[in-house]
Order: sequence, then C-alpha cells, then structure tokens
Amino acid sequence: MKLNKQDILKALELITVPGEGKNMVESGAVTNVQVFGDEVEVDITIKNPSLQAKKKTEVEILKVIHKEVYEKAKIKVNIKVEAPTQPKANLIKGEPIPGIQNIVAVASGKGGVGKSTVTANLAVTLAKMGFKVGLLDTDIYGPSMPIMFDVAMEKPLAVNVEGKSKMKPVENYGVKILSIGFFTQPNQAVIWRGPMAAKALNQMIFDAHWGELDFLLLDLPPGTGDIHLSIMQSLPVTGAVVVSTPQEVALADARKGVAMFNQEAIQVPVLGIVENMAYFTPAELPDNKYYIFGQDGAKHLAEDLEIPFLGEIPLVQSIREAGDVGRPAALQTASPIEQAFEDLTKNVVQEVVKRNTDLPPTEAIKITTMAGCSAVKKK
Repeated sequence: MKLNKQDILKALELITVPGEGKNMVESGAVTNVQVFGDEVEVDITIKNPSLQAKKKTEVEILKVIHKEVYEKAKIKVNIKVEAPTQPKANLIKGEPIPGIQNIVAVASGKGGVGKSTVTANLAVTLAKMGFKVGLLDTDIYGPSMPIMFDVAMEKPLAVNVEGKSKMKPVENYGVKILSIGFFTQPNQAVIWRGPMAAKALNQMIFDAHWGELDFLLLDLPPGTGDIHLSIMQSLPVTGAVVVSTPQEVALADARKGVAMFNQEAIQVPVLGIVENMAYFTPAELPDNKYYIFGQDGAKHLAEDLEIPFLGEIPLVQSIREAGDVGRPAALQTASPIEQAFEDLTKNVVQEVVKRNTDLPPTEAIKITTMAGCSAVKKK
C-alpha cells in the first residue's frame, strides 16, 4: 500500500506534547516526514532528554500511524533531543560556614550497607592526601564514628572564639570529628522527636569551631527523612555520595536516595554511587572473587541513572575488624584495601572539582590543595 504524507501528519496531530498543550505537528516537534510506499520515516525533536520520554514518544507514533493510517506500515522514528538551555544556577543552599570549602553528604537508602565505614575511610584517605578534613556524624539515633575513630571516651572541649563559646571537635588520624555519641553514655538510647534531633544537629554544625576545612563529610542516617531535610535546608551541601551493596533490595532504596537529592526543592548534585561489599576474595585464594550480594548492581544503577560510578569496595574481614577497633582500614599501608579507598577518594574529589566548575565563578567553591590526588591534575 502506498502511504500519503498528509495522512501521516494528520495522525501525528492526535499526539499531544506533554506540558505544551499543543499537538506534535503544531508544536514543531515533527521536523520531517518521508514516505516510500508502505515505509514511513519520521524525524522528531523533543525537549525531554530522559530515555523514558524517548521510548514513550516512539511508541505513541508507532501506535497512532498503525491505527489511523495503515496497520502494516513499516515505521522508522528518528528522535533528536534539544533540551532547553538553562542558565547555570548556583544550587548551593543554606548559610555558608566560614572556612569550610566543600560539604559532602554520604548517604544510603537503607541501613547495613556500610555507609559509615565508607565515610570513615573516605575521611582518613582525604587527610592522607593532604586535605583538611572534618566529619560530622549526623546519625543522631545510631552514632558510630566515635568507635570507628577510637575516640569513644573523648569529649569535645569548649573554646572561646571571638567572644563566643564553641565546641572544639575531637581529632584523630588528621580528621576533626563531632558526633552525638560524644554527649551520651554508651548504653544510653537517644529517644528524641524530629525537632529535638534537628536542634542538636544544628548545634553541632553551627556551634562548633571547625576551623579551615577543605572537606566536611556528613555521615547521614539511613533512609530519606527528617534529618536529611534539616541538613539540606541549613547547610550549603556541595554534593552527595550514595553507598549501596550490589543486591536488588539495597539498590531499590539507593535509587530513592538519589531521587531525594534530585527533588526540585532540594537539588543537591549527586557526585556518584559507591558499590560496597562488591565481592569477597578469601586470603588463601587471592585470585578468586565471589559475588555474594550480586555482581555490578550499583554500577548498573549508576549507568541507568546517568550518574558517575565512583568505585567498588570488596567485602574484607579486616575492614570490619579495623572499624571495630577504631583504626579505619584505609590506614593499612601498601594493601589492596588502601588502594581501593584511594581510587574511590580520587574519584570523589574529581567529581567535586567538576561540580564546582559548573557554578558561576563568583559563587564557585575552590579546593585549596590537590596533594596526592593525581586523578584531578590538569594537563
């Protein structure tokens, strides 16, 4: 059957462009239609760059031509994306803290994926590279940093700064640390409602004397709740790192974690995803890898969400043991664990540099030193 171009255009007028109130032809989305016997080639330009939008547009075109013109037509749809150019916006929110250059939130959709362990090792690796690092344990109900840094019995001192009394963070391994765990007994449960927890968190942020920091890492509690919102409202978070294991249950929640940061009201750039407990290698069989929780799950999620994959950390007994005795595993020199965390840290710093480059020059936050971070050296 020989098809007619006008019939094709008339059929395409039945498809409405979302958000515009016009049909596909009227809006100019249809840029060209060619007919060769029973073959049709349609060129379309859309503004939504998502894979879902492209697929939906193609399916609608196929359906309407088959239904309204010829059910056996051979159709080829060429989709071009021309997203509207947006002016570069400074996505940083909250009041800046004097002296702190970059605030990186480390989050996970669910508990038990090793988020705090990754945060602790990221902190000590940054310090080893020569950066000035602070770590705020924002998990009010389950603080773990005092144990992981072997400072569980320490207490922050009060210091006088410009006539005001401030908390001086506890320091170990070159990292300045504050946690609600310093203010409670080891066997004491914190039973607070959201507003009280948020107030305590604000005190640790704004009533602390952090000094000059290149990075302040935030170890967020699991999930997407009250504490997260309080932080996003009050702090200029540079970017977020999401930690997940490769298994589907963890990935489903990690996807929600990424979605939280991408919410229009929040808009914190996601620097990437870390795959923790990626594989197990027995010490007696160093060449073997056992994918206990699945293989490359977080890597595939990063590809699906079009965000960077920052690296994978193996499931190693000594990482757990090191955290329990208060000496993060990344301090084990000349070990595969140290190398894994160094690779991860370099990728995080690289993504922070990229993210800051996209901000207007007058608002951009600069990193003051690149010592030990070859991944971000410019040519």
